[in-house]
Amino acid sequence: MRSKPKISQEHVTNNQAVRQTLLGRGIRPETLPPEEDVKKVERRLTSEQKKALKNPDGLDSE
Repeated sequence: MRSKPKISQEHVTNNQAVRQTLLGRGIRPETLPPEEDVKKVERRLTSEQKKALKNPDGLDSE
């Protein structure tokens, strides 16, 4: 039986960087639905930002 290759340190470092980027944008990766990819998240954030700019007073009502 073949053993699985170990995850390289570069892979671990890249995953940590991606996680920090998402957390910095207020996104917790473990809460994302599996089918929601990065492009969908980016579009959703852009849409939410546009809505917030059009109605800044609406932020307090949530």
